[in-house]
This record gives sequence, structure tokens and C-alpha cells, in this order.
Amino acid sequence: MADETPTGDSAGDVAARVVSSAAQDIGSFIKSQREAAQVSLRQLSQLTNVSNPYLSQIERGLRKPSAEVLGQIAKGLRVSAEVLYMRAGFLEDRPASPVRDALLSDTSVTERQKQVLLEIYESFRRENNPRLDPQPEKENQE
Repeated sequence: MADETPTGDSAGDVAARVVSSAAQDIGSFIKSQREAAQVSLRQLSQLTNVSNPYLSQIERGLRKPSAEVLGQIAKGLRVSAEVLYMRAGFLEDRPASPVRDALLSDTSVTERQKQVLLEIYESFRRENNPRLDPQPEKENQE
């Protein structure tokens, strides 16, 4: 058949496995972060206003959370929402930066403060190296 892979799986089966793998990856990452923070599933549920059964399904890789739910989990665990979004595939991974990594891992700064500081940092980088700035489309001024 045209829509089967060399292993005999349909394209839908392959896609389902990819989604399942991504869900397990983000779920296991959330679980490890929760355990490192010494927060129970029930406590995280209360902190995030996400139901205990749904959080359990996420951690076990049975469900892939939305960006909104990931944001709530990030706040509850006091981790960077950006890291969770990248792990879940909502954002592309950016090149490594020691400043960015240090800022994102700092638990004494709120998510909003981190975003503002990152924007300032990126603006300084673009100012000092114009090649880092995406080129705006040139308008026809003839």
C-alpha cells in the first residue's frame, strides 16, 4: 500500500506513536520536576487548578497537555514555561546560551520577570551585533 511504511505500519500508526512518545517525554519530565520539588500530585493539582487524574494521565504519557495547562504546571512547579513548551514541541529549541540558561533556571525570578529580562538581553545582543536581527522585508519605494 502507498500509505504504509517499510515496516508495514500505516502513516497514522507512525504519527500516533510520535505523539505518544512526545506525551511520555513531557510527562516524565513533569514528573521528575515535581518529585525534585518535593510536591505531591495532589499538591500540584491544587497549585495549578488542573485535576489530579488529568495530571496523573499527563505524567504517565496518556495525555499531551495544551500550552495553557503547561503554563499552569510551570507556575505550580516554579519552572520555566518555555522549557516545558520546548519539551512538548510547542517551541523550537534555541541555541544554547549560558545567560539564558541561568536566567531560566533561577527560581527566585517570576516567569514574567524572566521574559522581560530575556527580551532586554536579546535587544542588547541585536544592538551589538546587527546580524542577529531578523531582516525586515524591504518595501518597494520606487
